Amino acid sequence: MTDNHEGFAFQQLDVYGAAKEFARLVQAARISDRELCDQATRAAKSTFCHLCEGLPNSGAAMRRKYSVGADNSLHEAVGAVDLSEALGAVSAERSRRIQQLGLRLHKMLRGLMR
Repeated sequence: MTDNHEGFAFQQLDVYGAAKEFARLVQAARISDRELCDQATRAAKSTFCHLCEGLPNSGAAMRRKYSVGADNSLHEAVGAVDLSEALGAVSAERSRRIQQLGLRLHKMLRGLMR
């Protein structure tokens, strides 16, 4: 399946694409510290998966619950990438790109929590 598929309605949302790209960037960063790579990658995937659970929900409380989970995982992933940069396990450029997209995604997730 490519990004140009019809799919479910929630797959057409900007927040969905941003979360998917965030997970892809974290995976592609190839953090050299094995533990931090695992932590960042799992958290980035969790961000995406929480979002996918929450977006189709029509109930505000359930949508909020999963958006909070996605945001929490996002913070974990961003922190792991930041620490990876500080330890020299990922380049500053890759870290910067991930951090920028993370901030954009955070703002979208906060909007979903309202």
